[in-house]
Amino acid sequence: MKTLIIGGTGLIGAETARLMNSHGHEVTLMSRNSTTNPALSQYKHIAHDYIHDDISTDVLDKFDWLVFSAAADIRMLPEGHDEETFFMHANTDRVPYFFEKAAQSKIKKAVYIGTWYPVVAPDKIQTSSYVRSRFEADRLLRQYSSPEFEIVCLDAPYVIGQFPGIETPHLEGLTMYAAGKLEGVPLIAPAGGVNHISSLSVAEAVYGGFLNGEPGKAYLIGDENLSWKEYFELFCEAVGNSQDLVITEDAHPMMPDIILYAGRNATVSYEPENGDLNYGRNRIKETIQNIVSSYMN
Repeated sequence: MKTLIIGGTGLIGAETARLMNSHGHEVTLMSRNSTTNPALSQYKHIAHDYIHDDISTDVLDKFDWLVFSAAADIRMLPEGHDEETFFMHANTDRVPYFFEKAAQSKIKKAVYIGTWYPVVAPDKIQTSSYVRSRFEADRLLRQYSSPEFEIVCLDAPYVIGQFPGIETPHLEGLTMYAAGKLEGVPLIAPAGGVNHISSLSVAEAVYGGFLNGEPGKAYLIGDENLSWKEYFELFCEAVGNSQDLVITEDAHPMMPDIILYAGRNATVSYEPENGDLNYGRNRIKETIQNIVSSYMN
């Protein structure tokens, strides 16, 4: 199938492109800017900023399938901008608009990468503009699902991975932290824990969504439930600096409160949905080893 991946130059998008290409699909990437990443040079690319620019059905008519992996998060918030104004425009207005245009085109199926927060921390829908914007985007875009345009949503937890040419500063930072290379920053673990999933597993869930997903449904995907202590210690082990980390309930230098939408010290644990999607699991330790290897070498 001719597949358009929005956010195709990011970690999830690139991993999905590689997987779908391996299954014989013709992949085109779409992102705000063109990419010079050699690992993505085999794919066609369309420069388009969905937040600010309208999309023509003439562009979308060329494709059979759509992957949307580009909803706005805290990393995209422009300095000095109001969070609620930005997130509600980018996610609640512009993401459903894109799906409305896709529904008017010749695209037959779409998979949307959402977030787990509205599901696992529903109280944050009222108190966090980001969580509310993602909740509303998911609700509104699924209204366009129909027999002619089937939409499957994947609500993903913390996604980690390594792809050639794509920088993941927070994972590089954790690698350096675990190796003791951040001078004056003590090795400790935050209290609580969450579910993690690899970018490869997300890509497989996307592909499973196209093949077997129930149209109009949102799947709560994930892989392993880990305490932050267990997660940080996996990084320490991978860099050759095994630790039995002390747990702190104070703000953590590597996990600031601004990214902990479920709350500091919260534990979010669940059994992910997988049956229809058939994605691989139990990959977190291996994924962390690959991440560490890419940055330490």
